[in-house]
Parts: sequence; C-alpha cells; structure tokens
Amino acid sequence: LRFTLTLTLGSQISCFSPTNFTGKQSAYVDTACWDSLVHHGFDAEGRAVTKSLWALKVFPYSLLVVAVLVYLPYLLWRYAAAPALHSDLLFIIDELDKSYNRSVRLVQHMRKVQQASAEPERFWEEYERARRERYFEFPLLERYLACKQHAHSLAFIYILRNLLLLVCLAATCLYLVFLHLNIFFQDEFSCSIKTGLLQEEPHIPALIPCKLVFFSVFQLISLSVGGVYILLIPVVIYNALQLCQWDKGLLSVYEMLPAFDLLSRKMLTCPVNDLNVILLFLRANISELTSFSRLNAVSALKEATANKEDIDTVVDFMTLLAGLETTKPKH
Repeated sequence: LRFTLTLTLGSQISCFSPTNFTGKQSAYVDTACWDSLVHHGFDAEGRAVTKSLWALKVFPYSLLVVAVLVYLPYLLWRYAAAPALHSDLLFIIDELDKSYNRSVRLVQHMRKVQQASAEPERFWEEYERARRERYFEFPLLERYLACKQHAHSLAFIYILRNLLLLVCLAATCLYLVFLHLNIFFQDEFSCSIKTGLLQEEPHIPALIPCKLVFFSVFQLISLSVGGVYILLIPVVIYNALQLCQWDKGLLSVYEMLPAFDLLSRKMLTCPVNDLNVILLFLRANISELTSFSRLNAVSALKEATANKEDIDTVVDFMTLLAGLETTKPKH
C-alpha cells in the first residue's frame, strides 16, 4: 500500500512541451497525456497507429490485487483448517509422549522389583506379565488415527490452498510477462493533445514526446516479483505432492510399541486423507514431540543389535537401557 501511494502521488510523466507554452499549458500537457496514456506512432508503411499504455497506470494497483490474492490461501488455511489441525496435533503429541512415559515408569517399577527381590525369577515374572497384559496399550490414539485416515476435510483444504496459491503465482507471472513483452520496453512515447477545442489550433504540434518517470522502478519491481514467484512455484508443487505419499518414518519409530501397529496391519491405504496431513505437520513440528528423539535412538540401537529376535519391543529396550539383562536366565 505504501509503495502504491508513493507511485500514484505526484507526477508520473514528464512531457517535453514546446518552448512557447506557459507553465499552466505544460501542466495541462502532462495531465492530458497521463490521462490518455496512448502512444501515437507510424508503422513500416507510414500509416498512423496507436498503442495504449494503460496497463502502466494500473500497475501499482495490480500489485495490491496480487498481494490480496496471494494472501487468500493463507486466510483459507488459517480459519478453515488451522484450528482443527492444531487441536489434533496437541492431542497426538500428548498421547505419544504419555505412551513413552508409561514405558519409562513401568521399567523403573520393574527395576525396583528386581533390586528388592532376592529371587531373580520375580523380575522375569513381572517382565512376562508386562508383555502379556500389554501395559503400553493406548487404543484411543490408535483408533483416533484410524478415524482420521477416513476423513478428508483437512486434505481437501490443503490441496485447495496449494492450488489457489499456485494459480495466483502462475497468473501473476503470466501478467508480468505480458507487460514486459508489450509495454515494459517503451518508456518514451508520443502523445497527441489535438482533441476538442485544441484540434484546430495551428500552434499546437501534432505529437508531443513524453517520458515515464517511474518506468525503471516498474521494471525492477516486476522483475523482482516475477523472479521470487517463479522460485516459489516449484516449492508449492513440492508441498502439494507431499500428500501423495505416506510419511512412514514417524509412525515406524512408534511401531516398537507392542500395541501400536497402524503400519503392520497395513491400515495406511490412499495417502490423500487427514491422517497424512497431520503426519506432515507433525513431522514439521517434531521438536515438540519429546519421545520421538528418544525412541529414534532406541530404533538405531535396534538396528545395531546382532540378535534382533531377542530384542523386539520397547520393553526389551527399556530394560536394556536401564542396565538390566535382557536374556532370561536358564533354569
């Protein structure tokens, strides 16, 4: 808005009026030529032709329209999808961290049982009971994620936002290309004021040369905006295509939890749904998920373990990290 006011206030054109014109007549020439903004010239055969430069007059206002259009996808996402997505992320992050915390508390309890008991078998009884009764079960979160897999409201708004943004960026680039090919190489033009009562005045020349004052500024701004938007187009396309594949890296880490088998039961079908949108934004806010980094380290430890068949759940790894022997003693 400030840029538009700067360009629209004051004189945007400078015409070279005849020397016998007074100051008021020169001012009238500038005003009349700026109002008409039509270039009068001749073609190769000597015929008179006219070319409208009206697009230069509305160029600052077109930038305002572009700014509003590019801002509309943000408003759509901000008020139609962001509140629901924010609550979903808070709930899922809280439940995932709770599952990890329950694992830690259970291992601490098992550690105390081992230290307080004189019978080693007591510890392994607790260990087997923990795996048998599935202390780490959290059906609410798993059912919630499965429910989100069959919803498509967030996915629809996500795709619509990216499509609207892509259309706005592409339309702006085409508009700027049109201006450069047709107008932005003509900063000087010939203006005619022989209209109305001035048409029969012999001392008024047929054509008056004029020059646009802000022409170089228009060129610089159009090139800058067009360059930035061209760089943003592949970014928008990349973000939109992220919804076409599952982000299985995050869920695979939590697959170590015995009750969490969203991937192993092959519930992930078509990726264009609300669950995939939630996973994309959960990955972007992975720093808020405290348990992920710790379980990710456990997953790396699992890959480095020779006997993977002996250590397959978070219970085994927690006992290993707590300094307990994971191999049950032989009778």
